[in-house]
This record gives sequence, C-alpha cells and structure tokens, in this order.
Amino acid sequence: MGAFQGFGRQALPFFKALKFHQSREWFEENRALHESEVLGPFTALIDDLTAEFQKRKVPLKGEGRKSIFRIHRDVRFSKDKSPYKTHAGAVMTRSGGKGEQGLLYLHIDPEGCFVAAGFHMLEPPQLSAMREAIRRKPERFEKMEMELLKAKLAFSTSEGFQMKRLPRGYEAFKDSPLSGALRLKSFIVEEAVTDKLVASPKLTGKVVEFTERAMPLLEYGWAALG
Repeated sequence: MGAFQGFGRQALPFFKALKFHQSREWFEENRALHESEVLGPFTALIDDLTAEFQKRKVPLKGEGRKSIFRIHRDVRFSKDKSPYKTHAGAVMTRSGGKGEQGLLYLHIDPEGCFVAAGFHMLEPPQLSAMREAIRRKPERFEKMEMELLKAKLAFSTSEGFQMKRLPRGYEAFKDSPLSGALRLKSFIVEEAVTDKLVASPKLTGKVVEFTERAMPLLEYGWAALG
C-alpha cells in the first residue's frame, strides 16, 4: 500500500532479548537493530496509515516518529526499575498528537501484538460526559454497541478498565443492560494481530479495516465529549 513493508524479522526477537538485557550497554550495542527493525518500519506504517486515512476520510493521523512512544520507561514511581520497555507502541488521533482522546493504538510485542481504538482511562470530567450521554440517550449508545457487535468488536473489560460497582448516581441502572457500560472507565475495542502479519506489508490494510469497523465508537465518543 506504501512504504511500509512489514516490521523486520528481528523486531520481536529484539524485544525478547531486551527483556533479559536491561542495560544501557546492551541497548547501545543494539541500537541500530532497534532503528532498522522497529523504528524505521513503524514510522513508515504511521505515514502510510495517515495517507490512507486521508483518502478514506477517516479523521485520524500520525506525525511519523513523534507518534511512537519512547522505549525508555518512566521509573520514578515504579518498583520495577528496568530502564527499557519490551514492546513498541504508537498512537494516532485527530490532531496527530498523543495527548488526545479518541485514538487508534498499535502495539508490537513478542507476548502479543494488537491494535486498539477508543477512549483510554478518561479523566473524571470526560468520564462523566460519556456516562451522561449514555443516561440521556441510551438508545443511541445501544445502537452504537450493536454496530460494534456486528463488526465483531466488543468493549474490553481488562483489569483497570471497568469498575466493580456502578458509579454514584447511577444505582438505578443496577439491573439494566447498560450497567456494564456505565461501569467502564475506558471505552476500548481491540483485536489481536499475528506475528506473521506484523512482518508483512498487509498489516497496513488490516489496521485500516479494523479502524473502519471501530469508527462507530470513535464517532460516538467524540460527540459525547464535545
């Protein structure tokens, strides 16, 4: 579809090795491998996706390498002082910046690659706006959720994404079909990507196809957050 020809064959093995060699010396010795097998292809993928989304009028874009998260971990408040992440991630948004809700996220990891879209760990005012949109017009949310199900997508309820109890003020929805949605803190849909596809230029098409199926959620959330 464009410049992206797949992640390098050593991309995933690089991260596997990095997990066991969490030292600056090892990383510097292998920096060129990280550049050629991970960063170079990832940048090309972001650029190709941005061009394809523009053609299809999908309001998401990236800014090349700026859209890729740093490999260095923030260890200031973590018990785990390992300096490097053992995966690569990138985000695309309407503005192209990272700090915006309503995003597409790409995750390259030897323990499992995936693509995700939606609204991640909303701030309290944003979460309140999303919940109020559900409360005011439940039929609109249910229509969006049905469109996702038809597209074989469902909200992720991974640890930390959903409260065990309904938030205060929504107790009346205890037995409602909307109970699960109102307990969500992140409205995310995701899909696994095989290692074989990660190394193929076909990954671009896969991500585009997933994003188009996830658009009902993105459009709903953008409207709800204003």
